[in-house]
Amino acid sequence: MSLSPSTSNKKAKILAEALPYIQRFHGKTIVIKYGGNAMIEENLKQSFAQDVVLLKLVGMNPVIVHGGGPQIDDMLKRIGKKGEFIQGMRVTDTETMDVVEMVLGGLVNKAIVNLINHHGGLAVGLTGKDGSFIRAKKMQVQNREKVDEWIDIGQVGEIESIDPALITLLDTHDFIPVIAPIGVGKDGESYNINADLVAGKLAEILHAEKLILLTNILGVQGKSGNLLTRLTAKKIDNLFSDGTIYGGMQPKIGSALDAVKNGVKSCHIIDGRVEHALLLEVLTDEGVGTIITER
Repeated sequence: MSLSPSTSNKKAKILAEALPYIQRFHGKTIVIKYGGNAMIEENLKQSFAQDVVLLKLVGMNPVIVHGGGPQIDDMLKRIGKKGEFIQGMRVTDTETMDVVEMVLGGLVNKAIVNLINHHGGLAVGLTGKDGSFIRAKKMQVQNREKVDEWIDIGQVGEIESIDPALITLLDTHDFIPVIAPIGVGKDGESYNINADLVAGKLAEILHAEKLILLTNILGVQGKSGNLLTRLTAKKIDNLFSDGTIYGGMQPKIGSALDAVKNGVKSCHIIDGRVEHALLLEVLTDEGVGTIITER
């Protein structure tokens, strides 16, 4: 079966459009936060894995950091425990931490690794405890109603340091790192860390060209619901100040803001509900979300 002239012309233009982006980003590191619907719906899972493998094959270095909130909640329900959140952070007692490690470091991580490998990639699953490459400490959360008080949310961590050596080694041998956001404390204790924060800090440490966050929304939206396609760090600061960015989007946008202020060329907040969103954002002119730059 041969293509019609109009169809072949359209396909050729699409392929040719990708060329300058492949040339520009060849050899560059792209840190991708994988979460939301893209992790749940079968067609989106398959398209994500294909996108990651293609980016690697054309010479880029994708590094995946994944979440797994819904999967953790499902497992907690199975053992009769309800998930609790304070200021967007999961309260993580010892029992919940065991579930987090089992789900993120085991079930979810290995499923992503297997999916990428099935499509021809060479993925390797890690947590921050492997090689102790993500060092963490207990996060302190201030009580917003009583500013002199702090709330204990258990084994939730904030990043102290990231050693890039392990990730760099994997990249240079054509492996694709797939990272569960679990850190290790000075005494060997495990810490549950927000995946957006891990992705942002890792992008900084690796001097990534791009940080891409897959979400369940179109991108960053204004108060009227309009998509804001291009934002600077200063504009993001204003959106925090006027309350446009709030709730669960705060850590996500905050990690993006920190990344572009600390050397990452651009951050992209894209709609993971769109098939092949990753390729559309990296290899086409239009993109499918919001791009954030320092200036």
